[in-house]
Amino acid sequence: MREALAFGMEERRQHSNWSEALRALTAQAEDLGVLVMVSGVVGSNTHRVLNPEEFRGFALVDDLAPVAFVNGSDTKAAQIFTLAHELAHIWLGQTALSNASPARAEGNTVEDWCNLVAAELLVPLDAITSAYERIDSANELAAELDRLARVFKVSTLVILRRLKDAEAPLPGSYWDLYASELDRVMSLRASGSGGNFYNTQPVRVSKRFARAVIANALEGQTLYRDAYQLLGFKKHSTFVELAHTLGVGG
Repeated sequence: MREALAFGMEERRQHSNWSEALRALTAQAEDLGVLVMVSGVVGSNTHRVLNPEEFRGFALVDDLAPVAFVNGSDTKAAQIFTLAHELAHIWLGQTALSNASPARAEGNTVEDWCNLVAAELLVPLDAITSAYERIDSANELAAELDRLARVFKVSTLVILRRLKDAEAPLPGSYWDLYASELDRVMSLRASGSGGNFYNTQPVRVSKRFARAVIANALEGQTLYRDAYQLLGFKKHSTFVELAHTLGVGG
């Protein structure tokens, strides 16, 4: 998966932050034929926010158009883990609704397997073992988690879990440290603004899907009315601008 998605450590070092890394992973998954949809709201209603504590994503397995949906209300780092988790479902060939978390086993064999695959895809045990610089206090641990999260382009929670998996020495109980770090991460989570519609909407419905619908409408195989509905708007001017943004139709 790491090779097919071009998301190894060398590739990730080229990305300056988690947003860039997420865009790269999304683009590569779509190039492989997966429709990746990232949205934090119901439809286009910014007042109906999807709660990451209720679900983080789902995977729909299909031979023609597999879908990986990621809850965009979560942090960018958490979205990367969720996308990796949903892609593991697609590689396995099983549809699922997920609350992807690196914290613990879910008691579900498939979910546990996908968590392990996502963790190893993003943070290989041998890599985290060699990268970890042992520390002796919880305050030092916070700084080390931040450093490693930037290196691997994942969340500090994923890093902490992988340190436990690697049996690395930690300054305290893993579960106490995890609870403390979770509180810190949750306090940093921000909903943010809706952003530019022409940038966010293709991500919500999948850029690959949006380009296909626009091209199909321009070729006369899909009614414009149906295209508008599929893409989540009502005006032809929006269709034209979105086509321009995505580079479809010249």
